[in-house]
Amino acid sequence: MEDETQIMQMETVQGRDLTYLTVYPQEYDPALDYPLVILLHGFGANMYDLSELSKLIDTTGYIYACPNAPISIQLEPDMVGFAWTEPMNDDPQQVINAERKLNGFFEEVMEKHGIAPGRSLLLGFSQGGTMTYRCGLSRPDLFAGLVALSCSIRNPDEARKTLPMQRNQPIFIAHGLRDNIERAQSSMEFLQVEGYTPTYNEYDMAHEISQEVIRDLVPWIHKVLPPLRLD
Repeated sequence: MEDETQIMQMETVQGRDLTYLTVYPQEYDPALDYPLVILLHGFGANMYDLSELSKLIDTTGYIYACPNAPISIQLEPDMVGFAWTEPMNDDPQQVINAERKLNGFFEEVMEKHGIAPGRSLLLGFSQGGTMTYRCGLSRPDLFAGLVALSCSIRNPDEARKTLPMQRNQPIFIAHGLRDNIERAQSSMEFLQVEGYTPTYNEYDMAHEISQEVIRDLVPWIHKVLPPLRLD
């Protein structure tokens, strides 16, 4: 029988702004000062989609929080996914609403677990990565680093207006060579022009998170936001 202390427990929370999944480290002790990793899923997925990354990043040293995006999408008659914005919808209010709800979620989950500013990392895939750029670049005080997987900065002119004076926030970018690679390259170049030094990697993959991405990403996360260690 598997030792229950070695299992990462999950809790679904109906938050003030978003429903989210909390993944607790093995042998979780609420009295300890764990750092927080927030995982934002892509279009049509849900809060469980990236939760498996917790087992690959570190099973003992972080709390993980994975929110559902605010817009429900009927993918099939019996299948519902979630989106940060609807496809082919240019209404800027959708992005503003998603950002507002994410900011409320950040505040709620950090308050609940006593996470100090700078003790969190924001990671997003695809549409969730676009929201990572939008919500994370302007808050280096909150997030020790950003991870942008298979995504891009959709409105650089608008993003430029929100950038902080200090632009040394670590940023990890991963993109597939068979996945509109020009968008990722453009985002990387934008960040470099604006004074950032992102870690940029291209992979022989499509729109996905490969084992090669994980190989490069995990040590980067451990360096930027070290996991809690008791020994």
